Amino acid sequence: MQKTASKPTLLLVDDEPANLRVLKHVLGEKYSLVYAKNGVEALRVAQTQLPDLILLDIMMPGMTGFEVCKELKRELITRAIPVIFVTALSDEQDEAEGFAVGGVDYITKPISPAVVQARVNTHLSLVQADELKRTRLQVVQRLGRASEYKDNETGMHVLRMSHYSKVLALAYGFSEQQAETLLHAAPMHDIGKIGIPDHIMLKPGKLTEEEFEVMKTHPQIGAEILGEADSDLLRIAKSVALTHHEKWDGSGYPNGLKAEDIPIEGRIVAIADVFDALTSKRPYKEAWSVEKTMDLIKRESGVHFEPKLVELLEANLPAILEIKERWKEE
Repeated sequence: MQKTASKPTLLLVDDEPANLRVLKHVLGEKYSLVYAKNGVEALRVAQTQLPDLILLDIMMPGMTGFEVCKELKRELITRAIPVIFVTALSDEQDEAEGFAVGGVDYITKPISPAVVQARVNTHLSLVQADELKRTRLQVVQRLGRASEYKDNETGMHVLRMSHYSKVLALAYGFSEQQAETLLHAAPMHDIGKIGIPDHIMLKPGKLTEEEFEVMKTHPQIGAEILGEADSDLLRIAKSVALTHHEKWDGSGYPNGLKAEDIPIEGRIVAIADVFDALTSKRPYKEAWSVEKTMDLIKRESGVHFEPKLVELLEANLPAILEIKERWKEE
């Protein structure tokens, strides 16, 4: 049986036909239902049908529901499917084990139709939110890749400087979630280069003064590409694109922002970007040593870079260099 386009698919697993009939009565109108009467059948159906959610009995002959859930979480194809245990076991220890093996909820029999419907609806909503988040992130990542085709930079550079940015963000006091958002937003920093003419973007030699003025428009172009959004990820990406060439002393571009008027995400990406660019080989230059790079960055403390970030970069250099080694150029 294939999922219908309009209804989420639920897999109901129970060795008692009467229990399956009860669940069918409660859920059949709103959802597309598939069934299994034992653990082995449940695993087969889960892998072939890929349901949106599984309601799983615990006490079944052969494999228990706990064992089935462990197997589901072990397989990549079924790992993300939420599992709600529906069982007569009401002991606190049983409930704890259900969560330990990867279940997202626990409903005791005899069931309340209203409770079952509410729990199923809640967890399907969470699945949809997670899917939207993953899709949005994938779009942003692919947009970031697009800018690499117009630049001498490499995908490895973008990967490294994004991870440097996360290290610095955590050291600065960001929460794990905030730092993760910056990690995914940082690849957008040069997206505006898509709008720079090829004769400037791909010029092998030094740019003229007029050409450099055109190049300096790429932060504003990037901000316009990313536009207005209610997503934290896109909002931070826009800020990074617009402000990563601003300097602590106000001499940067495009808006000559100074010190803390520059958003912190722009300040972090600026130093991460420069560190990796200097320590990496490019067609037009050899890689600088870490020592030479740090000497320049420390001289630029209070000029190009926020002094606190220079200190944090030096303090976290072991973690930075580990990232550099992990994603070194082929």
